[in-house]
Order: sequence, then C-alpha cells, then structure tokens
Amino acid sequence: MRILHWDEMFHPSFGYQINILPKYQVKQGHEVIIVTSEEIEKHPTFSKFGGSVNIEQEDMKYMNMYGVKIIRLPIHTVMSGRVIYKKGYLKIIKELEPDVIMCHTNDTLSAIRITQHYKYFNTPIVFDNHMLEMASKNPLSKLFRLYFKSFITPIIKKNNLTVIRTQNDNYVNKHLGIPEKQTPFISFGSDRSLFYPNIQEKKTFRDKYNINMEDFVVLYTGKLTEDKGGKLLANAFYKKFDTEKNIILVVVGNASGEYGNEVEELFRKSDNRVIRFPTQKYTDLPKFYQMADLCLFPKQCSLSFYDAQSCGLPVIAENNNVNIDRLSHNNGFTFKTDDMEDFRDNVLKFIKLSDEEYKVISNNAYKFVKDNYDYEELTKQYNDILLNEYEKFQKRSF
Repeated sequence: MRILHWDEMFHPSFGYQINILPKYQVKQGHEVIIVTSEEIEKHPTFSKFGGSVNIEQEDMKYMNMYGVKIIRLPIHTVMSGRVIYKKGYLKIIKELEPDVIMCHTNDTLSAIRITQHYKYFNTPIVFDNHMLEMASKNPLSKLFRLYFKSFITPIIKKNNLTVIRTQNDNYVNKHLGIPEKQTPFISFGSDRSLFYPNIQEKKTFRDKYNINMEDFVVLYTGKLTEDKGGKLLANAFYKKFDTEKNIILVVVGNASGEYGNEVEELFRKSDNRVIRFPTQKYTDLPKFYQMADLCLFPKQCSLSFYDAQSCGLPVIAENNNVNIDRLSHNNGFTFKTDDMEDFRDNVLKFIKLSDEEYKVISNNAYKFVKDNYDYEELTKQYNDILLNEYEKFQKRSF
C-alpha cells in the first residue's frame, strides 16, 4: 500500500509513534509518506529542542535511513499547541494519491478539517487519538469537547470512521462521544531494534561518568514540568536514603521558567549525587536506560515506559489507572499520587531488593515488552486495520 501519515508535529529526532510506525511499515513492504509542518521549532513540544538541530539534515538522515518520504507544508503559526496551516494542504494530500491515509491525533484543527472533508479525498482514512483523561487540562476543554461531539463525532459515526485509541483509556468514548466499536485499542510500544539490555553499554556509560557498577542508579527521562512531577522528583531525592548503597539520580530532560529553576535548585542542593543531561535525540536514549537500575515517572504516564522496560529496567510510577495496569506484572511498583513519602518508600524498597528479587522484576519488564509491545508486531496490527479499510473502500467504490 501507499500509506500517507498526516501528523502536525513530526520531528525526526524524537521517538513518538509517528517516528516508529513508518519505518517498520517500509520494512514490511509498504510505500510511506509523512506529511507534516514546516517551522517545527514553533511547536511548544519542540521549542526547547527543535532549534538546536538542523531539521532539513535530520529529515534527510531519516529518509535515507528508513526509506520514508517526508513532506513539510507551510504554516501560519502555532496557537495553544494547535498548528494553523496555510491554505492548500488538503489539495496536496489528495494529489499524493495515497491508498490510505493515517491521520494522527484526530482532535487537532487540521485533523478536524480532514474529517469534515472526508469524501473529498476519495481515499479511506484511519484516525488515532493519543489523549488521556488525566492529561486533558486545557481550560477550554469542555467547550471544545462539546463542539467536537456536536459537529465532528456525527461525521465519524455516519461514515463509520475508525479512531484507534493508543491509550487504554476511554477518553474518546466518554468525552468525544465516539462509539466503542469504532475505537480499537493498539498500544504504544518500543522499538526493540534500539532498546534492549546491553551490559557493555552499562559499563561504558558508568566508566565515562565515574559511576561504579555497584552504585544504584535511578533514572528519569522527560520534561521537568509540574504536570510531570518535576518538584516531586527533586524533593524525593533531596535527602539521603536509609541505605548503605550509593544512590545516584540521572535526570534527562529540559527545565524552563520559574518552576524549572526551582527544580534545578533542588537538584543542586540534593544530598544525593544528581547528574543532569538535556533532552536527547531518540536514538541517543537507549544508553541511559541500559546503564540504570530503576526508572521513575513521578506523575501521569510516559511513552518512555516501554523503552525502559524493553531494556529490562524496572519502573516506579504514580498509581493512576494506566500505570496500575502497566505495572501489574511484577515489573515495577506504583506509589500514591503526589505522596512524596510513599514515592521515597517505594524507591527504597526497590533499592533493598536482593539480587535475585531484582533480576526477576527486570526479566519480567523485558519479557512484558518483548511479548506484547514490540513495534514490529504493533505495526502489523496497524497495517491490518489500514488494509481492511482500503479493501472495504475499494468494494464500496465499484
């Protein structure tokens, strides 16, 4: 098939679903095009990172490495995280003549327009949605949901359009009113060609940063924002833990604004050794998971969960519905939301595990992703849905 991925904010150096699916689809025999926006550095997701790399060079590297074509279209601006495209992008999508369109994040402004003009393309379209109820905090969210349910959901229902849920959460059903039968669930996962246990990388990294193999290294990767629990993490590691082991916290991610400054100050004053790294390219992240002993997600949940576990790295995360499900396989622990003492207690509990107990949990983490969340297998699930929609559309067309 000739598959066109529409995504408003593709960045070749990141590790989102849009970065991984296309390359596996090419490996599985399909022609793949990513259509996205110019001036990606204007998007808040990449504003602290996008300007530090040459997007044209990174695009070319991605295309040459994976055989995926990238087309960037002009935009007016980015407003409240929404990309405002210049006129003509619908026409360009149609002129590329894809067999099927995969439209990512169906509640963006451009995805809404694509839905409204569904019949214009004369091509089957499959959507997805990445939103979790816990992450939907925009003050205008209720008004937006009302608009979507009143004007967009009827189009989705009438044309029996598929909206893949990438989170095991009923946000699209409860808040957007899309019937469950039209919202199959395909989880995020890990690119296991990059993320796997590597003892040599562990030794190399630790030697480079003067970390002993006997030290217990705790890792956090992600934004240091209030939503992601930046201060909760920093406060939890402000004081020493009651253990004879040497505890080192490695933090990978950017901090900004007054909140970020306060987080960084807490790290600087910590009784534990804290090693800081800025946000990394996706392909540079495996070594961090491979060298650590434990990975933390203080608030909400993260795609990085699967990459950590794919490297055999146990996880501690807050006890929301998603994390409770993910960590129900003796592959890590959960702690009470916003409870710093419970957070610390769980970290200490992990530190005090015997080598045998730790190895069991580490092996469970690795096996959990290997058996269920390998992107090679997840891509086949996406392809099955795309092919099914293509075949249905062909039958309907004659």
